[in-house]
Amino acid sequence: MNLGNSLFHARKKCGLSQEEVAERLGVSRQTISKWETEVSHS
Repeated sequence: MNLGNSLFHARKKCGLSQEEVAERLGVSRQTISKWETEVSHS
């Protein structure tokens, strides 16, 4: 399982939106989306 897939499943399990996760991690919602869809490989 890759990071994006793990992040998506953990977020859903906790009932969190991408926005909520982004706020907690101090990144943008777009960053969470990119991580989940693996657009960003950094």
